[in-house]
Amino acid sequence: MSSDLGVLDRYLTLWIGLAMALGVGIGYVAPGAADLLNAVTWNGTSLPIAVGLFAMIYPIMAAIDYDRVPRVTRTARREIALTLAFNWLVAPFVMYGLATTFLGGHPAFVTGLVIVGIAPCIAMVLVWNELAAGNGELCAVCVGVNSLLQIALFVPYAFLFLTVLRGTAVDVSTGLIAQTVLVFLGGPLVLGYLTRRVAFRTVGREAYESRILPRISPLGLLGLLFTVVAMFALKGEYIVTNPETIALIAAPLFVFFAGTWALAYGASAALGFEYAEGVSVAFTASSNNFELAIAVAVAVFGVASDVALATVVGPLIEVPVMLALVRVALATKDRVFPAGLGTGGVASSD
Repeated sequence: MSSDLGVLDRYLTLWIGLAMALGVGIGYVAPGAADLLNAVTWNGTSLPIAVGLFAMIYPIMAAIDYDRVPRVTRTARREIALTLAFNWLVAPFVMYGLATTFLGGHPAFVTGLVIVGIAPCIAMVLVWNELAAGNGELCAVCVGVNSLLQIALFVPYAFLFLTVLRGTAVDVSTGLIAQTVLVFLGGPLVLGYLTRRVAFRTVGREAYESRILPRISPLGLLGLLFTVVAMFALKGEYIVTNPETIALIAAPLFVFFAGTWALAYGASAALGFEYAEGVSVAFTASSNNFELAIAVAVAVFGVASDVALATVVGPLIEVPVMLALVRVALATKDRVFPAGLGTGGVASSD
């Protein structure tokens, strides 16, 4: 989402705020909107939200320079290793600790947050990374590796945290996880890659990057705004009538997102990473795959369960927190990473 987006990009914070308010308003004034959004679902995820996510991720995938990915994989091994360490050795345990500390008297909410904590993000993190001028190729590599690890590790982690430590029997299908990864990452990835290859052969790289890509890019921001409206509309009535419950679940989520991001951001600087790589590590380490979390919670515990509610609150908190952290990153990059932007993109004007 480059600075070419003009007014949309410059006032992104305002548009996100308005989208959240609009979604809550729609959900409260017209409760039937939630039923309409959920009229067609896929593994517990509303079809309109799925479409919004696809529209949001596709332009990013179309902008990635895939020829650089092998080089990034070879030269950014420390960055990749730190990201995976945070995602699989730090984040799940931090979320478990925060959930049991803040929500000890609400076991269903704890279960929901644990499910969120063991699902590293494979979609929206690409948006936060691009907005913060992170290294797109590095982020794509980490997301790809996390996708494969998610298929292999989600079930064992669910068994460890929920069955062994919590005594909650959870039967999660590996197929469900694979399908979620395929739809929310595989689809946009394939389409984005094919878009580049076809365009390079027909109009050339220069024309693609100067004429076609700027026309595709706004679709990502519009997809993000639509997704935010839809997510908040789904729980608009509940947010207005039960703010104390939302605040209760939001507290550990806020600490998790902000705290994990700060730790990864600081660790990246301490290890001498450049800004573009460090900020990619920070956002990949602290974001979560709410699509998978919601799908698992709905499939195992039911759409009306408190477990599912806790997973739905996840993105409601993650979106504004991550957007705020984008601003923090852009405001502090020169002080925390004096080496400069590195190999990432140009930060959006604000």
